[in-house]
Amino acid sequence: MTPDQVVVAPVAASVDQPSQPSAGGGGADPAWVQQQAARTGVPARAVQAYADATLRTAVEHPECRLGWTTLAGIGQVESGHGRGALGDDGRPLEPIIGPALDGGEGVAAIAATSASVAWHGDPRWDHAVGPLQFIPSTWAAWEVDADGDGVADPHDLDDAALAAARYLCHDGRDLSTADGWTAAIFSYNHADAYVRAVHAAAVSYG
Repeated sequence: MTPDQVVVAPVAASVDQPSQPSAGGGGADPAWVQQQAARTGVPARAVQAYADATLRTAVEHPECRLGWTTLAGIGQVESGHGRGALGDDGRPLEPIIGPALDGGEGVAAIAATSASVAWHGDPRWDHAVGPLQFIPSTWAAWEVDADGDGVADPHDLDDAALAAARYLCHDGRDLSTADGWTAAIFSYNHADAYVRAVHAAAVSYG
């Protein structure tokens, strides 16, 4: 990207960053989750997934300085946080499957594989899948079972959020800088309009 295309990084204030329960535990404080859901309009189950991923990433990649609102911005742009209807298990009530990646206008041509068909059901072309719209080949490289249910599933927002967080933070990126944040989001989807849309959504939640 050229310098005039760089957007300002959405740096969440510390008061809005997820906290863990005072009694300890691996996930975000439920009271904090409910507070942020009420404040932002993001479904509480989605806030939980984004916050849990942010807390884990803060331990794994402290240099990244990923804010939960960045994941929420991606979730809003990609699927409206799973179309706004998530089950208790973090999966959308209806699977979210993107258009066929068939080489049509504005999309790459990516043939389906025997492994990817299981995620989207199309034997010919791949599709991005799940609330954060992972392409199956990308998911295969970054898949993680974040919630410990025994399955690394891109349709599960818990798993997808942690995979996305790790993807954004790899290569030592610092998302508290404009250049670092922009490069991370652009790597997720190579379009300036996408970067701007995620930025706008993330800032609205900050």
